[in-house]
Amino acid sequence: MKSVLLDPKESPTLLVRCLLVILTALFLSGCGRQEPIRIGFIGGLSDRNSDVGQAGQSGVILAIEQANRAGGIHGRRIELISRDDAQDRETSVRSARELAQAKVEAVIGPFTSGVAAAVVPTLAYHGILAVSPTLTSMDFYGKDDNLVRINRSTRDNAADYAKVLYGRGQRRIAIAFDVRNRSFSESWLVEFRHAFTALGGRLAAEVPYESSADTDFGAVLRTMLSGRPDGLFFISGALDVARLAQQARRLAPALPLGASEWAATEQLLELGGQMVEGLVIVQNYDRDDDSPRFRLFREAYFKRFQKNPGYSAVSAYDATTVLLEALARRDGRSESVKDAVLRYGPYQGLQQQIAFDANGDTPRQVFFTEIRDGRFVRFR
Repeated sequence: MKSVLLDPKESPTLLVRCLLVILTALFLSGCGRQEPIRIGFIGGLSDRNSDVGQAGQSGVILAIEQANRAGGIHGRRIELISRDDAQDRETSVRSARELAQAKVEAVIGPFTSGVAAAVVPTLAYHGILAVSPTLTSMDFYGKDDNLVRINRSTRDNAADYAKVLYGRGQRRIAIAFDVRNRSFSESWLVEFRHAFTALGGRLAAEVPYESSADTDFGAVLRTMLSGRPDGLFFISGALDVARLAQQARRLAPALPLGASEWAATEQLLELGGQMVEGLVIVQNYDRDDDSPRFRLFREAYFKRFQKNPGYSAVSAYDATTVLLEALARRDGRSESVKDAVLRYGPYQGLQQQIAFDANGDTPRQVFFTEIRDGRFVRFR
């Protein structure tokens, strides 16, 4: 850079102008080096049923990449810091602490209720908001805490399932539920039992099991069948539902099958094959939506990840959209992230508006499907 010498005999106005130019250059160069806005992610990226966490992370990545291409938040780049909870309490707490140390503004996740029981209090200790795309357990409903949820509750889903299954002629349903995600599965079971019996139905068997590579799913099915049910239902992840369905088709091929929304992923179709044909399961989004907004998202997601988006990807994209908009509109540091999230809604999601109550809970429309010819086909 060529140096410029000022003659002190020249007008002082020139000196002032030069100083202003230098100060402006320094200011602009400082703006160019602004710290990024850090967003945390925590989800199950390994171990059993990791399809939910992996798809959720992809939804977050896509939303952040699109936001950065559009200029970030007030010119600041958004940086994603991801941590695996390994669907394990100790690992999830350690991951939450690492995100706090990284000074993230908020965390997208967790994705399962069992992990949330450990992660949410840990993040609360550090004053960090959790925006969960998928939590439904009543353990997290109606609480003024550091959590907002994009999903509806187990009470809502279980009550709708009870009406649908009862309407399809089932009166004695046997249920198997995975206690590894106890907060969700037991909450779901309690709400379904209440709603189904109120309609005149009965639970023929309630069979707890702990998901692992060595679980004897044949024994689980035999215990379910001992109650002489007219329908079988699984509160489990996609991997387990595929294995339970295999045993069900072997031991009781005529009985109708159903599964909770936890298993509503592409992995269920891939692993279950013919064994899950006819299985009833709810989706928290319309897979057949051909609106411009959702079509563009679906195409962008497939181009980026070579997969179709599942429910956790859709919910995680919505959760990220909510968080980024709230951060962009936040009233400086004087307003907490949660206050901003609650203040500036409702938000436009991919398929429906997202509006929170004072506790950060929200309703969500769902769609019942039946697996036919390897696809989730909507029937309600």
